[in-house]
Amino acid sequence: MKKDVDVEERHVEKKQDSSRVASTFIKYFAYIIIFFGFLWFLVQYVFPMFQ
Repeated sequence: MKKDVDVEERHVEKKQDSSRVASTFIKYFAYIIIFFGFLWFLVQYVFPMFQ
């Protein structure tokens, strides 16, 4: 006699550790700072050349 038993598997995802979240935040914050720095450079130095 053979029994068919369905085993329910549960995969619980752990929250990301705070150091990984912090490093990702710092990375994207640096991207934003570089982007706005580039925009500031354009506005201050490049755009006045064409006026």
